[in-house]
Parts: sequence; structure tokens; C-alpha cells
Amino acid sequence: MNKTNDLKTLGDRLDAVESHLMHQDKTIESLNQTITDQWLRIEALARQIANLSERVEETEASAPAPANERPPHY
Repeated sequence: MNKTNDLKTLGDRLDAVESHLMHQDKTIESLNQTITDQWLRIEALARQIANLSERVEETEASAPAPANERPPHY
């Protein structure tokens, strides 16, 4: 009878470990999807910043040079 109790206890423990493992697998999958989504967003934002930087440089390059004028407070 003691052996049957031990097997039942081991079975319960195995079920608990399997349940815990399934929960961890779902959590890891969810975290992986979150990281993938964030990485795609980071790449999109990096491209947007690069495009905006190029536009600023082009605008600065095509802007007329400032005239050597006295500041308004003189």
C-alpha cells in the first residue's frame, strides 16, 4: 500500500511539473512574440529617424547662408 501511495504522489508531482512546463512554454512563446513585435517597431523607428535626419541635412544644405547682419538689439 505504501508503494501505491508513492506512485500516486510521483504521478501527482509529474502532472504538476508537466503543467508548470506547459505554462512556461506559453509564457516563453508570448515573450518571444512581444520581443519580435518590439524589434520590428524599433527597426521602423530607426528607418524613420534616418529619413528625418537626411531631410534635415538636405534642408540645411539648401538653405541660404545667413547674411552678416547685426543682431536686432544693436
